[in-house]
Amino acid sequence: MALAARLCRFLPARRGAAPGPRPPTGAAGGRGAGGPGRVRGSEVRGNPGAFRRSLMFSAWSYLGFETYQLLSPAAVVHAAAKGFRVEEILQQADYLYESGEMERLYQLLIQHKDSEDAELLWRLARASRDLAQLSGTSAEEKKALVYEALEYAKRALEKNEASFAAHKWCAICISDVGDYEGIKAKIANAYVIKEHFEKAIELNPKDATSIHLMGIWCYTFAEMPWYQRRIANMLFAAPPSSTYEEALGYFQKAEQVDPNFYSKNLLLLGKTYLKLQNKKLAAFWLLKAKDYPARTEEDKQIQREAAQLLAEFSGKN
Repeated sequence: MALAARLCRFLPARRGAAPGPRPPTGAAGGRGAGGPGRVRGSEVRGNPGAFRRSLMFSAWSYLGFETYQLLSPAAVVHAAAKGFRVEEILQQADYLYESGEMERLYQLLIQHKDSEDAELLWRLARASRDLAQLSGTSAEEKKALVYEALEYAKRALEKNEASFAAHKWCAICISDVGDYEGIKAKIANAYVIKEHFEKAIELNPKDATSIHLMGIWCYTFAEMPWYQRRIANMLFAAPPSSTYEEALGYFQKAEQVDPNFYSKNLLLLGKTYLKLQNKKLAAFWLLKAKDYPARTEEDKQIQREAAQLLAEFSGKN
């Protein structure tokens, strides 16, 4: 069972990235406790007002950074960032992330790969993973970046086990690596992935993305085909399992924490209710997904899928 592929299929795609892994609103979290983050628009923020002020500062910092590059074209990114405190580097990184500048973000953070700061390291894990998803990344480069991302996420966790974002990105990166390590490793990793998502939720119960991703974990195993379940039973005495009811609970909780934060959560609420034979509530959530403002290509795909599901089960009535 391709757990990583299944999880990634539900994650939001970033501007300029190939369809695939990208966690939704709230996927990371700011420095310290943090609040609902962005998997798309607000992953790195804690307090929204403070984030806006931080973003303004980051914009000015980044303008200075750009000016430096213009004055010294041969200079590498780390020379510009060398004199900056970690906080300023993080602000620049968050600005680049919000701007969708994935390559520049990676170039900024990779110069600090030996950092002892967990907040910088999990951002580097995210940047490495995001770079792996870009359409121009070769298969060989993607594999290298996926494993690189996992190493940075693990190091972030070593530096600060109380970082919910480090736990979240560790789980996501472990899932990605599963694509290269076979079905036995994927199933074994599923336990670890679940533990990290649960810890992320425990550390920050207001992060809608961690809750959403835990719902995807449950949905994936509830939907596991019989032949994959049979393989899992042969490999493990107690293979991972879940139910649509469990998945529904997480999707509902994510929506309560941050209403309408992510079109995919609306779609999965509808799909889960369909699995549970509740067509009335399925129609309610699928309509919300269909009418969700399409800001990305992924939102448009979700609109189309929701419309198709509505047409299919409406036609049967």
